[in-house]
Amino acid sequence: MAIPTHTLNDGSVLPAIGFGTYPLKDDEAVSGIVSAIEAGYRLLDTAVNYGNEREVGEAVRVCGLPREELLVASKIPGRDHEYDAAIASVHGSLERLGLDYLDLHFVHWPNPSVGKYAEAWRALVDLREEGLVRSIGVSNFTAAHLDRVIAETGVTPAVNQIELHPYFPQVEMRAVNAERGIQTESWSPLGKRQAPFAEPAVADAAEVHGVTPGQVILRWQVQLGSIPIPKSAAPDRQRANLDVFGFELTDAEMSAITALGRSDGRLFGGDPDTHEEM
Repeated sequence: MAIPTHTLNDGSVLPAIGFGTYPLKDDEAVSGIVSAIEAGYRLLDTAVNYGNEREVGEAVRVCGLPREELLVASKIPGRDHEYDAAIASVHGSLERLGLDYLDLHFVHWPNPSVGKYAEAWRALVDLREEGLVRSIGVSNFTAAHLDRVIAETGVTPAVNQIELHPYFPQVEMRAVNAERGIQTESWSPLGKRQAPFAEPAVADAAEVHGVTPGQVILRWQVQLGSIPIPKSAAPDRQRANLDVFGFELTDAEMSAITALGRSDGRLFGGDPDTHEEM
């Protein structure tokens, strides 16, 4: 199955769909990630806060593919935004993963109450220069956060990974990213806590195209130009989530799904750094 790609502002290339690894742990994580690789996923997304970097690294080693055919992404947690702590965080991720370099590394969230995210970003810029990280990005950044790190370093993030699904379509942030040449990536791409599978806009499109509601939503993500990172340990679901390139949603279907956006679409609460996605 040929998976389309996106070329980032630094010249690197990412597949149009990646594989999310939270909350996989222990042997289930290794077997689930290996299964995903066998299904055709090449972009693997983890984070310090997911607690499964060791398992991701083990899957990379035992899957049978050369390292250079896989793209591994991880994230600096909000507690490690001071420059030296951010440097140490990335080295710690590399050690746990057992890798010589990371293909993509994020500042996991801006931790605005502390306001040191620009230090973490500067650390990533320097680590990229050293070759320890190939591409650098951010997660859960607003326009103001993006503009600050760009202004202070002269380096624009290659990716901004944000919560994005039909109930929270992020129309404004997608435009913000696009205006700055930043690739949008979607966490919780099917919906946070509740997936809109039964919504007529999704269910009707699934019936028309002979696919599942989940495939409709992921196809919507792809046509938006975002990179979704669905997660599942079930091989059949992994294959279905990747099989979204054989049909195309109409403009009307796309608009109807986007129109599901609502004020309570962003459903998580509390401190983002303790949240599983942060």
